[in-house]
Amino acid sequence: MTELISPFDDEAIERLRQQHRLDRQHVRVLRNRLFKHFRPDAAAVADFPLRDSLRCHALELYRRFDSEVDGATKLLFRTDTGMLIESVILRIATGRTTLCVSSQVGCAAACDFCATGKMGIARSLHYTEILDQVLQAGQLLAAEGGSLDNIVFMGMGEPFHNEANLIKTIQTLTAPDHFNRSPSRILVSTVGVSDAMLRMAQRFPKVNLALSLHSADQSTREQIIPLARRYPLEQLRDTIANCNRIQEREVMIEYLMLSGVNDAAIDIERLTRWLDGLCVHLNLIPYNPIEDAPHLRGTAPERIVKFADAMKSHGVKTTVRYSLGRDIDAACGQLVRKENRAYAMNITEMA
Repeated sequence: MTELISPFDDEAIERLRQQHRLDRQHVRVLRNRLFKHFRPDAAAVADFPLRDSLRCHALELYRRFDSEVDGATKLLFRTDTGMLIESVILRIATGRTTLCVSSQVGCAAACDFCATGKMGIARSLHYTEILDQVLQAGQLLAAEGGSLDNIVFMGMGEPFHNEANLIKTIQTLTAPDHFNRSPSRILVSTVGVSDAMLRMAQRFPKVNLALSLHSADQSTREQIIPLARRYPLEQLRDTIANCNRIQEREVMIEYLMLSGVNDAAIDIERLTRWLDGLCVHLNLIPYNPIEDAPHLRGTAPERIVKFADAMKSHGVKTTVRYSLGRDIDAACGQLVRKENRAYAMNITEMA
């Protein structure tokens, strides 16, 4: 049986075109309909002469959860290996829509506060699986009469632990003859893989970078982010400064507010010193509790506001992120971890 071809696979599509002597216009129309206009599968491939040779999706949509509070949508996708990943559509009050995509099944960074990190790492996603999250979310929004504005790599996985597929994904997203997305509407978030951050800044200077800092104290950061031992704060600060020079744009600094961990007056002083001279935008994030970290508590809302005011008084551009989708399992990876664990147990029992 002939293996079906993914529309994301440029080499396979070109071989198919040459083999059957197809006009390039057929491929252009297919890509425009799927990648730029997010037409439904049947409508997108309707005029493609070899549509039976195509497999439009690398992922199966397993379940959809819609928030009754703020319009967020969580999409659970099943991979060919049976494991689940998730993407989240955030419909911001300003009218813009952001898609949060996953780059791995699980995550090896093992951050203490993260449900996905408690999963460990199963495998990295192929670029076709990352792109298909964008395609299916885009199709969903288009069917509702909406549009996809921003794409952020803040889902499951550390994006720079899957660097090759991340680069291929961004190349395809920004290619004029594919998705044609503006790189300034793409953001890659990392817990701080310094060398890969610099490579990203050099290769895609208009793509936004975000650093999950969460503490400007080395020992505290190591407690909540084990990877911090490999990439110390001094090295990360130099990396941010270099990214500023290369990109001439702000780097987002993500700071999860944890009660008694990183929200004291001394933490404000440390953070102010660490950020001094850098071109950054500080984003304070309320903590969504997870089952596997009962020892962590979120900072009280009024304390977050005071923290933000203090940072602003020191000249740091600061905002507070208000989480969306709390009623559909706000902790990224929490639901997927339970589903994947059940799946793995079933496979073991069947073996």
